[in-house]
This record gives sequence, structure tokens and C-alpha cells, in this order.
Amino acid sequence: MGRFDIVIIGQGGRIEAEALLLAASLRARAPGFAGRLLVAEPQPGPLWPDDPRMSDDGRAMLRELGAEILPFENRHFGASYPHGNKIEALGALPAAPFLFLDSDTLILSEIGDRPIDTHPPAASMRREGTWPVEEVYWPGYTASWRSLYDRFGLDFESSLDRNWPDEFWKRYLYFNAGWFCGPDAQAFGARFLDYAVQIRDDPPAEVALQPFDPWLDQVALPLVIHALGGGRPGPALAGLDGAITCHYRTFPLLYAREDDAVVETLEQVAAPNRLKKLLKRHEPIRRMVYQGRGAKVRALFDRNALPAQEKEIRTILRAHGFWMR
Repeated sequence: MGRFDIVIIGQGGRIEAEALLLAASLRARAPGFAGRLLVAEPQPGPLWPDDPRMSDDGRAMLRELGAEILPFENRHFGASYPHGNKIEALGALPAAPFLFLDSDTLILSEIGDRPIDTHPPAASMRREGTWPVEEVYWPGYTASWRSLYDRFGLDFESSLDRNWPDEFWKRYLYFNAGWFCGPDAQAFGARFLDYAVQIRDDPPAEVALQPFDPWLDQVALPLVIHALGGGRPGPALAGLDGAITCHYRTFPLLYAREDDAVVETLEQVAAPNRLKKLLKRHEPIRRMVYQGRGAKVRALFDRNALPAQEKEIRTILRAHGFWMR
């Protein structure tokens, strides 16, 4: 397989801790990965009231784990929409194959043999039908999505999965932005930024009343992928939603619903004392991993009969005092 870069966001606080775990899991579980791990770090500027950079010791540990720190500037997003980091960070990458991973991801097995360099642009299918939001006067899924494809001169009909009925959310191209990939980070990033800013600032009338926070990245993402000749990921990338990576979102959710292999990976890579010293600064890791609350969360759920929606899991976690972000 060819080489590709993995890019994640590194930012002070929770995201720094998650980036450390991702880097440690990559080193432990994918020793054959021959590409680079790029940790894109937003820099101080007018769009950040507080300095968004990581701590000096966190940055040093990331380098020790084999990562490269890649500074970038926020010109369109920032503190008002932190999800925009994944959009603007791509502009600092080389024009080369890339795999973006949300920082709250663990590497579970060898990732370097995925054909990222030759696969058309694609993204995670581990998603729920979160957007558009059904409302009393909304025009429906078809009209909402068609308006966006028309805005950017894209062919809407060829994006549809006709295995699903009209007005059912899975019929429409929609991804989780927890991972996405393409053969050229520069081209992908330029298109992503253009579409996202236009949707935010001047949405089509059909979706003008829809919420775009926090879903702006997931609204623009399928349009970008479709425009660049990509689509739903093929079988070669299937493991990125399961056996190869785990986008766990939060530590309570990880312990509640993920496989034993995910918990084992988390606890093993978090064990070294030098890394533990940094990770314990993040309260959910300290309580869930090091103080044993994760095991109590795990005992609340049957992984073979989980609630149908994530919000139901969160409700149970809150009821027992285990919800932490």
C-alpha cells in the first residue's frame, strides 16, 4: 500500500489528552504505519479569546510518540465553531493523500495497509440522522439536500442510495466527520472551506432555518466528497468504522458501548507513568480510566442489546452520575 498522512487536531485541554492517546495507540497498535502523524495546532489570534495551543509538555510528549506538530491559522472559524479546525487545518497540509481522524479516536490495529492513497474521497458511515432536523414547516430531506447540491452545481440524483426509500435519511449522502480521507489534502481543504463558509453565511432558502452548529462540517462534507468524485466508503475502508479505529466520542460512551478490545487498548496505552502524569490532568480520563469509574459504567450496559440511539445511552449515564465530557 502507498503512504499517507494521518492528521488530527491538537489543542489545549481535553483535545490535547485525546491526541496523546491517539498517538500512543497508533504507536502501539500500528507499528507498520509508514506515514506521518500530523498534529495540527491552532495558533492564537483574534478568533480565539484564549490561547488554543497545547501545553509544552504535551507537545513534547507527542513528538516523543512520533508526531509532528503542524501550526495553522484560523481565518474563518475559531472559538465560535471549534469544529472548523478540521476544515482550516487541511490548508496547512501538503497536497498529498491524507486521513483525517477526530482526536477522540483510538487506533486498534494496523492502519497503514488501508488504500487511502488510491481510494476516492470518503468518510465515516458510523452516523445517525442528525441533520437536517425535521420541523413543522421544513420542506423535507429531498428538497433540503437538493438545494445544497444545486447551490454548488452538483448532481444530486447520483448521490442517492436508492436502496432506501424517499424521505428516509439514509437515502441521502451523509457522513460522520469523525474520519474522512482523500488523495489531495490541499484540494479537499480548499473545497471544504469554500462550501462550509458559503453554507454558514448564505444558506439556500430551503435550509436557512436549519441549525448548523454543530453540524456545519457534516453538512458540507458530503458535498465536498461528491464534488471530488468520491462517495460512500468501499469495503477496503470498512475497518475504519470498527476493527481498525474507534471514534469513541467521550470516555463514558466508550466504556458504555465499545468492544472489549477498545477498552483494553485504552487502558494499556494510558498505563505508562510518564503519559499518565499528563493524562490525569483531564478529569474524565482520571475518573474513568485511573479511578475505575469506567468499569462501573461498563456494568450498566449489555453491549449486545444497547439502546438504539446515543441520546438514550447518555440519559442512562446522567441518571447514574457518570456523564462527563
